[in-house]
Amino acid sequence: MELLNLKYVISSIVYSGIGILILIISFIIVEKIAPENLWKEIVQNKNTALALMAGAFMIAIAIIISSAIHG
Repeated sequence: MELLNLKYVISSIVYSGIGILILIISFIIVEKIAPENLWKEIVQNKNTALALMAGAFMIAIAIIISSAIHG
């Protein structure tokens, strides 16, 4: 029995990549349907409330993705 099974390492990397890709796509979709440019509002105007909302959104989507991957 190998201590580090290559099949599990590869599947973890693939699922992590898929999860990150879904997270980025979902943020882009929210960015497109928002009335203003979220990234510009966070970076240039230093809108803390919007930054917290974006962070909470990413955490929520990450929890949903991890639950879907792990079953």
